[in-house]
Amino acid sequence: MKALIIDDERLARAELRRLLEKHPEVEIVGEARDAEDALSQIGRVEPELLFLDIQMPGANGFELLEQLDRVPLVIFTTAYDDYALKAFEVNALDYLLKPVAPERLAAALAKVGGIKPKTAVGSDQQIFVKDGQRCWFVALREIVLLESEGNYTRLYFGGHRPLVLRSLNYLEDRLDPAIFFRASRKHILNLKFIEAIDAWANGGFLVRLKGSIEVEMSRRQAQKFKEVMSL
Repeated sequence: MKALIIDDERLARAELRRLLEKHPEVEIVGEARDAEDALSQIGRVEPELLFLDIQMPGANGFELLEQLDRVPLVIFTTAYDDYALKAFEVNALDYLLKPVAPERLAAALAKVGGIKPKTAVGSDQQIFVKDGQRCWFVALREIVLLESEGNYTRLYFGGHRPLVLRSLNYLEDRLDPAIFFRASRKHILNLKFIEAIDAWANGGFLVRLKGSIEVEMSRRQAQKFKEVMSL
């Protein structure tokens, strides 16, 4: 598993790297000293796991995650215990206090190993959706948009917008990438429902979907969209 260490303290990065030598299943693909450095590296090496400090110069660890279109698995490594609750609110795998104990690191990595790969579901398959007292049986290909709302996701289809108890990252792993595209940290759109695309701020796109739905596509994802959709 490709991992990126993000910490402003050189000695902390070196110590974590030393501890990870006993875990050959983890391939350290880089180190970053702050959020800006991390953003650049994440886009380039596409790590599957982040070892992330919280208090850093500039943006903190949580602010870094908010800037990502897709958040990898996260293990926080920090000297402070004040942020544990917030860490799990952003679906962190674990929260390790410095100095990191070898047995706690091993336990955190065991959680990574326990995550089973998810199998993509065919776009013609119908799924059962329940929101409150209302229920639907809808084919995946008829879902226009998926919008993140914390640990929930709002589905847009046929004029309905139910909320389901699944994270956007979880659902992305189950969707056919030939039909669904991650437009930003908050949105996955169905390519067949795109009606228009306009240039937008900072090199991104404004995508207009069927049903007068507008979605802002981030600059990073706009570049990926052009690469995927070009001949």
